[in-house]
Amino acid sequence: MDPLWTNIFRKKLSEESLAFFLKNLPIFSELSPRALKILEGIVHVRSYKGNETIFEEGDPGSGMYMIRSGTVKIYSGGQDNSENELASLAQGDFFGETTLTAPAPRSASARTLEPTELVGLFRADILELAEKYPAISSSIFLGLTRVVSERLQAASLEIRRLQKQIGEQPAPENVET
Repeated sequence: MDPLWTNIFRKKLSEESLAFFLKNLPIFSELSPRALKILEGIVHVRSYKGNETIFEEGDPGSGMYMIRSGTVKIYSGGQDNSENELASLAQGDFFGETTLTAPAPRSASARTLEPTELVGLFRADILELAEKYPAISSSIFLGLTRVVSERLQAASLEIRRLQKQIGEQPAPENVET
């Protein structure tokens, strides 16, 4: 086959493309190029200025955000209007994923620290995807489950480490977390 035609039919994901960005996130890493193209059509790309609120603690959660560029501060309100920083997230990080499957109030606030581009995936989008492309939505939910499970396991280990550090009795080993 002529190399010209090979390039047309075997188009690789461009490093600047939204599909390439999505493929490099753990939740979507197992998706096929076709599934990524479909996902690319339902996500929402939003640009934020520096120091702009994305959502506040207590707001209704409706989905997740992925950081394509920029930095986001996750924080909770402290006493006397102070902010307790929980995390500083950068390109390739994501947050809010637990509200993708079940409505819940946001447990923390999120604000940009600089001009930031976010990619949003919302519950309404994923439910529509489940109706039209059940196999793709199943792959996304499996990826989401894997990531949430890994985070819970890491949190459990950190809690045990901190308990040992302060001399508390750790939770029994046979308790599932």
